[in-house]
Amino acid sequence: MTNYFFPQEFIDYLALHTLVRVKGGKDGHKFLEIWMVEVGGKVFARSWSKSNRSWFTAFTEQGVGQLKFGDRTIPVTAKPLTDAQMNLSIDEAYRKKYTQAHNLVYVDGITQPEYHAYTMEFFYEE
Repeated sequence: MTNYFFPQEFIDYLALHTLVRVKGGKDGHKFLEIWMVEVGGKVFARSWSKSNRSWFTAFTEQGVGQLKFGDRTIPVTAKPLTDAQMNLSIDEAYRKKYTQAHNLVYVDGITQPEYHAYTMEFFYEE
């Protein structure tokens, strides 16, 4: 069953860590560390590289994958986000979460409007 409500353990992990591991698709892709944010109980990430072969395209094409945090792996589905207002809220969530000096240049980049088209919304698969 798909829902917006991720296990509390995952939400707690997300609040305390800057990186979550993601694997898109059903194939043998490896887990990649990405930035992820929570907004209003929903979970989102953006593709930094906007690559044609990435976790983002695997989710776009297949709609399924996994998130790994700590020792736990959970199944997820995902779809690209098209909500303009939510994208602005996600921009703000990135700015609030990734405040470390070495991340500021990346935050400035990933919150540009061009990245809105590379925003993925995740859904927990129970």
